[in-house]
Amino acid sequence: MYHGMIGKMLKSTLIGAILLGAAQLSAVAAHAAELVMFERDGCVWCARWDRDVGPIYPKTDEAKLLPLRRINIDHDKDPGLGLASPVRFTPTFVVIDQGREVGRITGYINDDAFWGLLGALAAKIAPQPPRSHI
Repeated sequence: MYHGMIGKMLKSTLIGAILLGAAQLSAVAAHAAELVMFERDGCVWCARWDRDVGPIYPKTDEAKLLPLRRINIDHDKDPGLGLASPVRFTPTFVVIDQGREVGRITGYINDDAFWGLLGALAAKIAPQPPRSHI
């Protein structure tokens, strides 16, 4: 009798712990900074970004601070992000932190321009080292 009851209690406790852990991970993910790339089918400039930046982005410091999430505005549902305004052009890169838009890059010209603009946005959320008062 007790053996069956203890087994049920352990199972319930284990399931509860798993659900709590998943909820905590979800909360952390919702507040983590990310770079969201809005794209659409047939977007030539999206394809150019894929060719120029796509292969190296995951290896960069920017990717560590701002992991990339891609949203195809032709197929994906509303992601429920805290955008300051709707995305109308692709590609559009939006930096989200704490569930709110920090800034965006609309369009893609070349990799130099992209990295410069992304660096400016990343600086808004990256912890700044203390400055010396010497």
